[in-house]
Amino acid sequence: MNRLAVELPGLSLKNPIMPASGCFGFGREYAQFYDLSKLGAIMIKATTKEPRFGNPTPRVAETPSGMLNAIGLQNPGLEKVMKEELPWLAQFDVPIIANVAGSTMEEYVEVAKHISKAPNVHALELNISCPNVKKGGIAFGTVPEIAAELTKLVKEVSEVPVYVKLSPNVTNIVEMAKAIEAAGADGLTMINTLLGMRIDVKTAKPILANRTGGLSGPAIKPIAIRMIYEVSQAISIPIIGMGGIQSAEDVIEFFYAGASAVAIGTANFIDPFVCPNIIDKLPALLDELGIDHISECMGRSWKKGERSVYCGA
Repeated sequence: MNRLAVELPGLSLKNPIMPASGCFGFGREYAQFYDLSKLGAIMIKATTKEPRFGNPTPRVAETPSGMLNAIGLQNPGLEKVMKEELPWLAQFDVPIIANVAGSTMEEYVEVAKHISKAPNVHALELNISCPNVKKGGIAFGTVPEIAAELTKLVKEVSEVPVYVKLSPNVTNIVEMAKAIEAAGADGLTMINTLLGMRIDVKTAKPILANRTGGLSGPAIKPIAIRMIYEVSQAISIPIIGMGGIQSAEDVIEFFYAGASAVAIGTANFIDPFVCPNIIDKLPALLDELGIDHISECMGRSWKKGERSVYCGA
């Protein structure tokens, strides 16, 4: 028995670990370190219809417990991703989740329609939550009615299941999740980065050229855990959790909160082997916890019963 195997809409994962979109590119750099087939899946860099250079530099800044970035969805565009990046990734035995972005609903739909036809793309991640672009991105991810409409339009053209990436930069994330589920989404991914800012002490100027950026890393983990905990009990579709995961213990915590798989982002920049290392450590941790299969962890914090680990008020 594979104790780490997970079944999600469109995705038969040998393990629940995947690199998050935006932190892994198309895998070319990491393939120099290890066999990408070891991963459960790969969420590739966001793809738009036309190539994007992204925001002006500097667009990355460190914080005491995370990273602030304002990349701005830099990517080579749909045509190059279809002709070069996805065929290159086909050499690995790993399903691809294609992150789809755009400035208009029409662009989202066109990218989704074409990229969902690629043989190794098993699911889409609809990026309605990037905080670093002036058009699209978060504009679609903060109004439930607009997010639902976009989800419906993409579902109509996609040949694979559609997961929608939620922004934490909203007042009521449960309301957003319910609207997107009702619109036909097959799953959610959450959370994206939190909008943040740093200022240079010597110059009094914002460090990022974009002034603000998305905060990721360990600092946002408690927020991600709380949001997944709340959303997972309010919906019926699966959640791929992300937000500050650095260890096998973090993975279990996300599962306890209600995630069915996880994506790892910023930690890849600290340790390029973080994903395979966590995959290797998970079986021993399951033994230590007395758990036979990773799926048994899902929702343990909110399920009633003797084995519940939730001890809050």
